[in-house]
Amino acid sequence: MSRPLSDYDKRKQISVRGLAGVENVSDLKKNFNRHLHFTLVKDRNVATPRDYYFALAHTVRDHLVGRWIRTQQYYYEKDPKRIYYLSLEFYMGRTLQNTMVNLGLQNACDEATYQVPQRQPAGGRWEIREENGWNGVLGRWDWGGGDGEQDGTNPSSSCPPWQVEEADDWLRYGNPWEKARPEYMIPVHFYGRVDHGPDGTKWVDTQVILALPYDTPVPGYRNNTVNTMRLWSARAPNEFNLKDFNVGGYIQAVLDRNLAENISRVLYPNDNFFEGKELRLKQEYFTVAATLQDIIRRFKSSKFGSRDPVRTSFDAFPDKVAIQLNDTHPSLAIPELMRVLVDTEKLDWEKAWDITVRTCAYTNHTVLPEALERWPVNLLETLLPRHLEIIYEINQRFLDKVNAMFPGDLDRLRRMSLVEESGIKRINMAHLCIVGSHVINGVARIHSDILKKTVFKDFYEFEPHKFQNKTNGITPRRWLVLCNPGLAEVIAERIGDEYISDLDHLKKLLAFVDDEGFIRDVAKIKQENKLKFAAYLEKEYKVKINPNSLFDVQVKRIHEYKRQLLNCLHVITLYNRECWPPNHMCCCPLAAPGYHMAKMIIKLVTAIGDVINNDPVIGDRLKMIFLENYRVSLAEKVVPAADLSEQISTAGTEASGTGNMKFMLNGALTIGTMDGANVEMAEEAGEENFFIFGMRVEDVEEMDRKGYCAKDYYDRIPELRQVMDQLSSGFFSPKQPELFKDIVNMLMNNDRFKVFADYEAYLKCQENVSALYKNTKEWTKKVIKNIATSGKFSSDRTISQYAREIWGVEPTHHKIPAPDDPRE
Repeated sequence: MSRPLSDYDKRKQISVRGLAGVENVSDLKKNFNRHLHFTLVKDRNVATPRDYYFALAHTVRDHLVGRWIRTQQYYYEKDPKRIYYLSLEFYMGRTLQNTMVNLGLQNACDEATYQVPQRQPAGGRWEIREENGWNGVLGRWDWGGGDGEQDGTNPSSSCPPWQVEEADDWLRYGNPWEKARPEYMIPVHFYGRVDHGPDGTKWVDTQVILALPYDTPVPGYRNNTVNTMRLWSARAPNEFNLKDFNVGGYIQAVLDRNLAENISRVLYPNDNFFEGKELRLKQEYFTVAATLQDIIRRFKSSKFGSRDPVRTSFDAFPDKVAIQLNDTHPSLAIPELMRVLVDTEKLDWEKAWDITVRTCAYTNHTVLPEALERWPVNLLETLLPRHLEIIYEINQRFLDKVNAMFPGDLDRLRRMSLVEESGIKRINMAHLCIVGSHVINGVARIHSDILKKTVFKDFYEFEPHKFQNKTNGITPRRWLVLCNPGLAEVIAERIGDEYISDLDHLKKLLAFVDDEGFIRDVAKIKQENKLKFAAYLEKEYKVKINPNSLFDVQVKRIHEYKRQLLNCLHVITLYNRECWPPNHMCCCPLAAPGYHMAKMIIKLVTAIGDVINNDPVIGDRLKMIFLENYRVSLAEKVVPAADLSEQISTAGTEASGTGNMKFMLNGALTIGTMDGANVEMAEEAGEENFFIFGMRVEDVEEMDRKGYCAKDYYDRIPELRQVMDQLSSGFFSPKQPELFKDIVNMLMNNDRFKVFADYEAYLKCQENVSALYKNTKEWTKKVIKNIATSGKFSSDRTISQYAREIWGVEPTHHKIPAPDDPRE
């Protein structure tokens, strides 16, 4: 029996059915019951919510497996160029609903699970919820893209208002989406010494740790293609501890095994902040060493499931393999590939170097000096002695070429060297990536220009043909169809559903900017999303907010350059004015565990909230809320509900941002500086449909030349002086009056990101926001213009540009035959 549908459910059902197709509900229900039967523990007959989740996950996974196998068969038969995206850090998001959307199963699964008889808890039905869905853990990507970590540090404020990091044991109950592949276990070497003999160079007396691959299927949108994310888990070899065990050293044997397997147990979750920890370097090399062995094995084979090498020549390697280095974290792939080609495969240096450079490409993600990796030479010498030798050789040959072009320019040689000699001798990993890659790209046009003009100016002058731009993008499947089905449907009603796989179709919505019905529909969907989010806040955080107020959201990792402090100063200023617009400030960030200032900013946000949220005079007209444990699934709730998106970094510091794109696509207007992808977003939508304020890059550069004096602003602006005096006096921390002295001192004496310089412009811009928000119709028309012009920021466009302009492959809409269809 089908359940009665609410208006929201009807719209969601139409959207999912119309956009994703219909599957056989009866078969799904049968498979679901079968999986549920085998999921249950033998000594109990009552299914738990987790049992239902695993049964549904396995049912959906069944639809992936045949397509997964077909995809691999296709790759081996057609022998196309394969793309390997190496990354140690990313947010995967929950898999179940994303897979259902991409396979067109969501509506059928909803109906099938509703029809399954369930022992209901008191008060209603079980909710099938994905608990271990990759949220909050920094992960890895693609074939060998990184460590299969057991714990991600998952910051939360379980002891508010301070951030407390807790291990997120996301594999505690197993992971229904991954498959262990022990038959492809690979040895990875550390330490040891280098032996230069008549038979060539050998890395000997090493410590061996095994890399066990775990594969996760990643489905394309309704094209039967299922690619693979391969994660690596560290395992100690059996002989590693048996010798000690056999002589009675059981405790030491266990300790040694744990030490080896720690490599993939916890990944450092530092954002734009480099820490030169030995374990982190081990993780980076472990990832790339296992991956490259895997890549080379696959290159040599040509049959599905075969491990026998067929290719013996590496001449075609760059034509069959592309390796994209996502930031500098996998930069050791360059010397590792050289080591394999020269030491193992016995290629001469020039040939190996040509292959390496043509194969590798590097994406830069930051211009901040503290974020660029610079590994101490003594650490590399101990951990990876052969790789240090190779890096020295790469550096010498590179500097010889630079000297030939710029003879006698010793300062240029010093700036461009891979080896930094001042202070502790270090290897600059960004320089290694640039020298060892055939393309270097930034992730927004302004970011790529800054790389060429400042950060990597010398390298651009030396090899300008290497530098490109690839503006980031987001997937409309997760960030519209999945998280905002109501909006997805009202769009489809007007322009059809082709926009899901070609987001440029959203431009057709420009014809509906003045359409009264569409304006009402868009405004109604936003209000529904705000009501749902308000209910979520009340349930989870015990905070009651007015859903008719402006939802002003800053969803960012805490960092000084992102200027959460500017937001804080604005909120305090509004509080002091005692003339409050209906505003709600929702901060949803988290901080790297070792970043003191970021944690102090979190403390300030919560302290401001404690005062404002409990002031009876204000009531519900102004609130500041900190949502702890920020993750993809929380973003999927916040993004559709936001009215205003804060993108307020100092001009020239944000590489791109993707949260700004998610908000734009979901109908939030942007208040922001001309930084990162904001520049291109404002260009697409028109600056009149953005709330742009503050210094431009050239203004910041000019201020750097003249000097920035925070006290000048403090003395000149009474409202700013009042806010800073309140922070200094302990107004927001009466029990600890000096609690925020570090923040005050930084803002007054050492603020690299010039918060005070944009304070007045930001307040004025916020006044414009409040004025426009009172006119619902005009506000919504700007929202529609933003949605309609967000097509450029689809990841489909980004990846197509990478494919054509970096990897040398042509994107295709070719659909692989489904498992039940005859093969071509």
